[in-house]
Amino acid sequence: MLSHPLERRNFIKLCAGMSAAFGGASLLSTPAQTAPPLLQQAQNKIDNLKIVDLKYLEMKFPGKLPVKWNSIIKSGGGTPGMTQMEIHTNQGIIGRSLPKGPRSVAEKIFKKIKGENPFFVERIWDRMYRENRKPVAKGDYIKAMGSIDIAIWDIIGKALGLPVYKVLGGFQSKVRVYAAGGYYREDKSINDLADEMEGYVNDGFRAVKMKVGGADFNTDVERVRVVRETIGPDIDLLLDANNKWYAYDAIRFGRAVEKFNPFWFEEPVVPDDFAGCAEVKNAIDIPIVAGENEYTRWGCRDLIVNNSADILNLDTVNAGGITEYRKIASMASAFHIPVAPHGDPHMAVHLVASIPNALIMETYPGVQSQYNPALKLFPVKNGYIEVPNFPGIGIDPDPADVKKYAK
Repeated sequence: MLSHPLERRNFIKLCAGMSAAFGGASLLSTPAQTAPPLLQQAQNKIDNLKIVDLKYLEMKFPGKLPVKWNSIIKSGGGTPGMTQMEIHTNQGIIGRSLPKGPRSVAEKIFKKIKGENPFFVERIWDRMYRENRKPVAKGDYIKAMGSIDIAIWDIIGKALGLPVYKVLGGFQSKVRVYAAGGYYREDKSINDLADEMEGYVNDGFRAVKMKVGGADFNTDVERVRVVRETIGPDIDLLLDANNKWYAYDAIRFGRAVEKFNPFWFEEPVVPDDFAGCAEVKNAIDIPIVAGENEYTRWGCRDLIVNNSADILNLDTVNAGGITEYRKIASMASAFHIPVAPHGDPHMAVHLVASIPNALIMETYPGVQSQYNPALKLFPVKNGYIEVPNFPGIGIDPDPADVKKYAK
């Protein structure tokens, strides 16, 4: 510490003497550096990269989705397909994501960022959020923002020739995953459910998730018992109520299945009942998961300050994309809360690989393996997947699949 004026003068004289000894090169100033030509050329390309257009790729696949339901919503029955958002640049790089929310909302937002350099991703996110009549904190607007944000990260990774998790700053190259399934179906018995869960284990998963709340109390408890006995004590069993119950019902159910050692109890009460979720959390010995119906860091903040969850599972797209989710994860880490992103794993995997408090990632092998031939499953080994090492996000479709399935 050079606190005395004379000490500072002596230090400057010493540096001047050393400068003379080294041929006059100053140690107190750095001359302007000139980048090698190839590096300068690459820098110029990045500096001149611009967002120019928004398009969509739609693909339809053969077959019919099975009709299934959770505790509150019936789905399926239609033609399987996939939509990809495409953000085009002036240099031919196309950023892709699997979008959520109405296309009309995304098109409106896109007008605010057209012409921006994708590398200014923080400014882009802020501009999308704030340059509205009033900032919108929830709903389709944030879903559209998240869809655009992930496509922009895809551009950045491709421009640098790196997978996005390495651009973000990697934390892990393998990610723990669970198989999400266990839906209710008209012709599905408890033994069929057990066979489904056992099939995921045989495919390499060490954690499986099933739905609860869609049958009567005793039947649902029996479903949990049979699945636990089928998969054994060493496989993690996750329960998802999809916001079915009031707090007292969720507590009653949680106490009834505690003996089967669930890994977690997800969304036990309606999404806006922060106090009820906290009540469930404090009443049972199963970790409570919540957040997939929340948006942005401010939704995360509300869950945390209300002590509503042990684990946060905001959706990567719905929460506002990778840019926003990293803030969410940082906020959660300050309270020693892990995150486990809900939703499509292809949208979450690079985020999960770049943050230290990611617990586990959701996958849908039962649906994606059978009904989406253009988006390959991640191979699972001992409960983990390797993070894709392609430039960008890694969801670019095979041209042969586009030719075969595009509308």
